[in-house]
Amino acid sequence: MQFLDPLFNLINDLTWGWALVPFLVVLGVFFTISSGFVQFRFFGRMFSVLTGGEETADPTKISAREALLVSVGGRVGGGNIAGVAVAITLGGPGAVFWMWAIALVGMCSALVEATLAQLYKRTAADGTYRGGPARAIIHGLGEHYRWLAIVYAVCLIASFSIGFNAFQGNTVAGAALDSLSIPRYATGIFLAVVTGFIIYGGIHRIAKVADVIIPIMALGYIAMALIVIVMNLTSLPGVIWDIVANALGFREAVAGGMGAAIAQGLRRGLFSNEAGLGSAPNVAATAYVKHPVSQGITQSFSVFIDTILICSCTAFIILLGDVYQPGAEGVDGVALTQQSLVSHVGAWSQYFLTGAIFLFAFSSIMYNYFLGENALTFMTESPTALHVLRIAIIGIVLLGAVAPGATAVFSFSDPLMGILAVVNLLALAMLFPVAVRLINDYRGQLAAGVQKPVFDPKKFPDLDTDPTAWPDAK
Repeated sequence: MQFLDPLFNLINDLTWGWALVPFLVVLGVFFTISSGFVQFRFFGRMFSVLTGGEETADPTKISAREALLVSVGGRVGGGNIAGVAVAITLGGPGAVFWMWAIALVGMCSALVEATLAQLYKRTAADGTYRGGPARAIIHGLGEHYRWLAIVYAVCLIASFSIGFNAFQGNTVAGAALDSLSIPRYATGIFLAVVTGFIIYGGIHRIAKVADVIIPIMALGYIAMALIVIVMNLTSLPGVIWDIVANALGFREAVAGGMGAAIAQGLRRGLFSNEAGLGSAPNVAATAYVKHPVSQGITQSFSVFIDTILICSCTAFIILLGDVYQPGAEGVDGVALTQQSLVSHVGAWSQYFLTGAIFLFAFSSIMYNYFLGENALTFMTESPTALHVLRIAIIGIVLLGAVAPGATAVFSFSDPLMGILAVVNLLALAMLFPVAVRLINDYRGQLAAGVQKPVFDPKKFPDLDTDPTAWPDAK
């Protein structure tokens, strides 16, 4: 595979190197302004999904809440623990400010891509829904763009289901070895067995498991961060000032100053919440909702949870401690988060963090698998192909856990995710007028007094939709 390294490096340079991050930011800002700051206008409605705003009694359907938790489980991962620490190490405290900024913009990108995925979803033979950017390209842009949809689907399988699942297995095995002295092979076998049990149950079993472990994972980590904040409450205003001052160039914490803060904050924020990258819409399309924008609002909330809540927890754990020293050489990555937490509450917390890493990584494995499954079913309905994919995922998780150097998968995962994001952003740009029509329809119904707007395909006869996916239409 080494002979392909120059090609992957070139792709990485052409995407993540200089073009993709500005493209994500500029397009996110354009979506935000053109939609009338829709993510802020609908912010209050985001919380209704937690109280069962659009539940369904149909056992073949995935609820909006279940789709939210699966997507949160995918967005929340190693980037929230290790990635934030890397951003702070390289960009200083100001990187946190720019993480927040890109999350607020990304909430709109997430809303748009999830809304389109819902609009063009199809009802499968078992009653579930299938959708995502690949199907949105086919039904929204036309059959002559099928080649673009296939490029997207192949890159999705290669980057998320293969590359990132190997990395997640490696992360869990490494943490278990360091804190609990559990051999890598033992962790790998355990992960492989549990992964096999979950993924052979399909999206329903994935959703049920996510419904249990994601709230435990997120609330437990937030609770730990709140304990740290309360213990250091008098230092909190100073930390917030450091974040703002470093972000706006009033104070230089690391080499590069404000530029390093912006670059690291934007990059790590985008990597963490995945807004605009085209991954989460595959899960968003599975949900039963009355209107496509409803799931768009829900997925916007997912970005808020990932970055504004979970990433901020890691940032405050690090910045309220004394392990991190701005500009100094020393620990970084997950070790910085772990040592910072230990300095606050004691050595026992390293075991808590290991458990959190396990839940974060395992939820990401389930999510990454489903992305691959959804991409595969777009290209072929063969049960054999699906069986091969499932076996391959189990093997990849095991190999990733056993091999200490599994992080090398990023040499091809990142470039392929770059292509994936470019394809998705091109499709979003072309289909954005359609998303605006749906947002206006949703707003119009709210203005007319309808508490839960309903999408009626007959009002949009020019769009290639599946009427059976909208049973609430008149």
